[in-house]
Amino acid sequence: MVNIILHGCNGRMGRMITEIVSGDDDTKIVAGVDVAGGQLSDFPVYEAIDDCEIGADAVIDFGNASAVDHLLDWCVEKKIPCVECTTGLSEEQLAHLEDCSKKVAVLKSANMSLGVNVLLKLVAEAAKTLADAGFDIEIVEKHHRTKLDAPSGTALALADSINEARNNEYNYVYDRSQVRQLRDSKELGISAVRGGTIVGDHDVIFAGQDEVVTFSHRAYSRAVFAKGAVQAAKYLKGKGAGHYTMSDVIG
Repeated sequence: MVNIILHGCNGRMGRMITEIVSGDDDTKIVAGVDVAGGQLSDFPVYEAIDDCEIGADAVIDFGNASAVDHLLDWCVEKKIPCVECTTGLSEEQLAHLEDCSKKVAVLKSANMSLGVNVLLKLVAEAAKTLADAGFDIEIVEKHHRTKLDAPSGTALALADSINEARNNEYNYVYDRSQVRQLRDSKELGISAVRGGTIVGDHDVIFAGQDEVVTFSHRAYSRAVFAKGAVQAAKYLKGKGAGHYTMSDVIG
């Protein structure tokens, strides 16, 4: 049994995780933390992490970015691993996370979906062969109209996975509207679409002479990220200090 403290338990993602754990015999939420308070499930809910004295095998955080630094410090103090799922962290916060990971197990990935993390490995392997054969590479990502950042962190992670497999030979190009020139062979184009309620679509296109190979991932519900976070909590149980990613979870 993996005992979990759920930070941000009353938010949309927190409620999804609660539902997933309720159907999983191997995990249990022993406490929740939410600044708004209010007990929506059968576990106790605290308004601040400092009020929680319940032991656990891992913390899953889908809370507010402003609370991340203090939560990580608390995890270090209590020696409890943390699955950090909050987005929009600053460079300073990411540096703090890296420092804390030297003292306790912390898992942080650009995308918590198991499928996306398999895709990261697949496109890196494909690039090793197809780039040498002259295939151009483009990434197109689509998200809901309320997403503020572009391109998505997942699109950049896919680009980085490809680039690392190719000894960082590619330059990322986000906009071609201001230039009139032939596409350079070392360009890696990244395009963003925003509209409607699209949860998250990513296409990695390898375009060659007379053939195109496309790797695609579609998220039809945010539940895929919640499921990944629960899998990550299972993985972190008993792990020593270190910065882990979903790549470690899928092996």
